[in-house]
Amino acid sequence: MKLHHRRWIAAVLLAALAGCATLEKLVQATKAQVTLVEGLRQYDAGNHEAATKSLTAALKLGLGKGDQATAHKHLAFIQCSAGREPQCRDEFRKALAVDPALELAPAEAGHPVWGPIFRSLKAGR
Repeated sequence: MKLHHRRWIAAVLLAALAGCATLEKLVQATKAQVTLVEGLRQYDAGNHEAATKSLTAALKLGLGKGDQATAHKHLAFIQCSAGREPQCRDEFRKALAVDPALELAPAEAGHPVWGPIFRSLKAGR
């Protein structure tokens, strides 16, 4: 086999392997997105224990910054709802660390427990 044929075959194999790595990243990102959506659905249904597991798993799978902020925000809501203010503050801090421009929706901002906590952390930035 001529040298340029070997190089061509090597280039094709490297491209295929690179494609596999890209495909793996795509699959991982899709798993993270599906897990995030499931966690948000569980949160909306009031199943906070399952939502916590799903949102945490989605974060570990690797979410983009905006989705990370969303997951941490909802984890903060769960912690606040359970009366765990330090953990609530910690989750809001994580959300603001990945997205300093994060704002709560009007209905979220008006919540009597997490609204003031979020505003105090946002003002302290």
